[in-house]
Amino acid sequence: MNDEILVTASSGNVFADLGINNAEKTLAKAKIGNRICELINERQLTLYTASELLGISEEKISILISGLLQEFDSDQLFQFLNYLDQDIEIVIKPKSQQSKYGEIKIVY
Repeated sequence: MNDEILVTASSGNVFADLGINNAEKTLAKAKIGNRICELINERQLTLYTASELLGISEEKISILISGLLQEFDSDQLFQFLNYLDQDIEIVIKPKSQQSKYGEIKIVY
């Protein structure tokens, strides 16, 4: 019996590795959503308090926290970050020569 495990190196984007359309955008939204959840947790906000602060229902907060980000567009996520006292800086620059296409990067 062969106990060898086949491992495939990641591209650095799990969504691209899984063949998901718009993988760069999906990863960016996931990182933004993750940061929003971190801020909610750091502030120890309840569902009610978070919903009041972000201007959405407690049900939508639960959806956001569970990572179902299809419910939200990027503009909404940016607005949530602003409501959580975060500045957002968007930098547009030429792509690196190593990349075939431009990339979306989220840094915090």
